[in-house]
Amino acid sequence: MRVLLVLLSSLTLGASAFSAPPNVVLIFCDNLGYGDVGCFNPEAYQPTPRIDRMAQEGMKFTHAYSAAPVCTPSRASLMTGCYPRRVGLDLAPGQGLVLRPAAAFGLNPDEIT
Repeated sequence: MRVLLVLLSSLTLGASAFSAPPNVVLIFCDNLGYGDVGCFNPEAYQPTPRIDRMAQEGMKFTHAYSAAPVCTPSRASLMTGCYPRRVGLDLAPGQGLVLRPAAAFGLNPDEIT
């Protein structure tokens, strides 16, 4: 499973000293490869006109890092800013399991997100 972390930001620059803060859109997808969206690959299998437009009008970050190749640990890392092992949601070699919606465990409720 590949995880792509695409961070698109639309910056509003005004002439005034009190410009509005930027709008930030974070798209975090499971099973999405770098070349699966049109803004990175014009020959992508599925057209992605809205994502392409956001990338064209905003900022496109091309050098991102995901803490893990599967969803549970990478999402835990994104929400906490910690490595997955630090919050107990890493995957041991050969384990290959991820949390399902009905899982009885997850992030510690005391973890800062």
